[in-house]
Amino acid sequence: MRLAAGDRFPDFSVETNRRKLVIPEELGRKTVLWVIRYIGCPVCRYDVHLLAEKYDQITAKGYDLFVVMQSDTEHIKRDLEGADIPFEIICDPELKIYDALEIKPAKNELALVGNILKLKAKGDRAKALGFVHGDYEGNELQLPALFILGEDGTVTYSRYGKNITDMPSVDELIGMLD
Repeated sequence: MRLAAGDRFPDFSVETNRRKLVIPEELGRKTVLWVIRYIGCPVCRYDVHLLAEKYDQITAKGYDLFVVMQSDTEHIKRDLEGADIPFEIICDPELKIYDALEIKPAKNELALVGNILKLKAKGDRAKALGFVHGDYEGNELQLPALFILGEDGTVTYSRYGKNITDMPSVDELIGMLD
């Protein structure tokens, strides 16, 4: 089921890079769920980096943050070893969340890319930080999504990306949080 504002986010038993939990049942706070591809993708790794940099601004607004990835816990732990990542990453290598929420893959590589100049600029920033392509995991054509949940698990914002660059920036996300 595709989620829209006002819908109740369904309960999922998930494994993060740190523990097992049921979302949103065990959260009890307003929550941001940023759904991207996998940790070996340089632009996805760059998103994780940006979210980590701005994490205090997100939590200062009363929100928890989770990133959902197709990666398994082993890849997350290995690829993020030594990185200061203050939030948990929900590992969904079986694509249960992606499938249940109808976060579809793009039809082809061209549809995934979207704005090539925007993607190239983001890729260049990722490369400048030393992020290189790692292992491929899951569906290479996977599209992103973003959900903001209220304390009761109700969706207050829902965005299904039309391509890999069709997402708000982290600063735009922070501006959306009440």
